[in-house]
Amino acid sequence: MPRKTPAYIAAFIRRVIKDGGSAPHSLDVQRFFKEEIASRGWYTDELRKLAVRFRRQMVGEYGPEFMVQVADKLFRGRILEEKIFAVLMLQNQTAQFGNQEFRIFESWLDRVTSWADHDCLVHYVLGPMILADPARLKAVFQWAKSPNRWRRRASAVGLIHCARKKTQFEQITKLSDQLLQDQEDMVQKGIGWLLRETAKADPVKAIPYLMKIRQPAPRLVLRTACEKLAPEDRERILKTR
Repeated sequence: MPRKTPAYIAAFIRRVIKDGGSAPHSLDVQRFFKEEIASRGWYTDELRKLAVRFRRQMVGEYGPEFMVQVADKLFRGRILEEKIFAVLMLQNQTAQFGNQEFRIFESWLDRVTSWADHDCLVHYVLGPMILADPARLKAVFQWAKSPNRWRRRASAVGLIHCARKKTQFEQITKLSDQLLQDQEDMVQKGIGWLLRETAKADPVKAIPYLMKIRQPAPRLVLRTACEKLAPEDRERILKTR
C-alpha cells in the first residue's frame, strides 16, 4: 500500500471532525465569540481524545515530522475544531521540536481567526517552547510590534509559562510597558492575564510593578492583573482607579 501523504491524512481528519460534530453545540459555541466562528460542535475533551489517538498512530507509523505537516494542513481555513485538533496533537510534544518547527508554529499566528485557536496555539505550543529556550524571546518582542493584534496578544500570552515558573520577570515587565497603551481589548486582556499569572506566582516582585503602572494602565489590564492578589493588595492597587 502506498504511503499516505500529509494532505490525505489531514483531509481524512477533517471528514472525521465534520461527521462527529454536534449541530446544537456548534450554535452554542458562537455565544463566546465576537467574530463569526465556523464550528463543528465538538467538546474539547472529546476532541483531545481523538487527537491523541491519531497522534499515537501517526507518530508510530510516520514519525513526528509527518505529524507536524498534517497539523500545518489542519491549521488553515476557518473551522475551529480543525485548528484546535492540530494543536492538541502537538500538546506535550514540544520538547522534541526545534527552531524550524517553532518558525512553522509561529507562522500560524497569521491564520488565527479567534481567541480560541489563538490561545490554544500559544499556550499549548509556542509558550512551552519559549520557556524551553529563552533565545526565542526575540520573537516575542517582534510580535509585540506587529500590526496584527493576534501577534501582539501572543507576545503576552506566550510568556505565561515563564511567569508561572518565576522566570523572565524583567522581560515580562518590559513587554508590558511596551504594550500598556494598546487599544485592542484582546491585547489588553492578554497583558492582564500575563500580569495576573506573574502576580499569582511572585507577588513580592509583581506588586511594586503594578503600583508603578496603576495610573497609566488601562482599567481592564489592571483589574485583571489584580484578580488573584490578596484583597488588601488588590484594594491598594486599584484604589485610585
